[in-house]
Amino acid sequence: MKKNTNYLILLLMTILMVGCTNVEEVTTTNAETKTKSQEVTIVNTNVDSEKETVNTIVDKVVVEETSNQVNDELFSGYKLIEVDGGDLSGYREPKIVVDIGYGEREYWAFTNEYGQLVRVIADEIILQDDRNEPVLSSGRYYRDEAKVPGVESDVLDEGHVIADSLGGVSNAYNITPQNSTLNRHGDQAYLEDSIRKAGGATNFEAIITYPNTDTQIPSHYQYTYTLNGNVIVDKFENVDPDEVNASLGLTGKAPSDSTSSKNDISSVDTNGNGQVTIKEAKAAGFKMPITRAHWLYPYMDDRDNDGMVGE
Repeated sequence: MKKNTNYLILLLMTILMVGCTNVEEVTTTNAETKTKSQEVTIVNTNVDSEKETVNTIVDKVVVEETSNQVNDELFSGYKLIEVDGGDLSGYREPKIVVDIGYGEREYWAFTNEYGQLVRVIADEIILQDDRNEPVLSSGRYYRDEAKVPGVESDVLDEGHVIADSLGGVSNAYNITPQNSTLNRHGDQAYLEDSIRKAGGATNFEAIITYPNTDTQIPSHYQYTYTLNGNVIVDKFENVDPDEVNASLGLTGKAPSDSTSSKNDISSVDTNGNGQVTIKEAKAAGFKMPITRAHWLYPYMDDRDNDGMVGE
């Protein structure tokens, strides 16, 4: 009997030992499995992060390469140089591309094999910022404009392709000899005024043509630009628009003495010098700015030749 009891006790102890061992192995196995699973998850997370980082870097490189490729194609056949915005020399090199945008603006000007300025482009026209840019009291960035051959004429201005008010510089790659009336009161002044009023423009392109390869005085201008989603195309000859209108019989009759400009101006021109200042115009009740369409405009000093006084 005692022998049987000992046998039963031994059997029970064996069963208990085996059970504990299995539980420990299962627990250890589960713990190892969990740890491995966690490790795999961590590894996957790191791989994904690395992929994202690599993708970001690759995308940046692709953008830069694409931008450089576009410029390479755009400038193909031209030498890219830098010219000071206030250079007054008036000389242009042939087959050159120059940035004529003031500050960080990118306005690209191109010359042909004869040194003639033939094309100006800009993705975006950014207006002059006289609060944050060093603008002179005249409304210009520089004291004078480049002396391109032809501007010494009494009837030709040093005309900007992209005006100071639109962010253009004053070297020879942005200046052409342009009819004074056209530049100050005609189509050139009109398009500049339109862009200013719209707050800028996009997809700007100027195509400039010449009567021959020996002159730097253009015969024709064509401007294409987008304002508020509308594509505008302005084409005009480099001539006096008043003379053209007169030849077409579009000039109106001179006003009678009772309504003549002289009589009208006498009530505004307080010192009788034939010129009206902004102060005199305001004192007479006129609101600023006075545009080129206003009858007072011819008697006022439009220093920046932008078609407006007192803006």
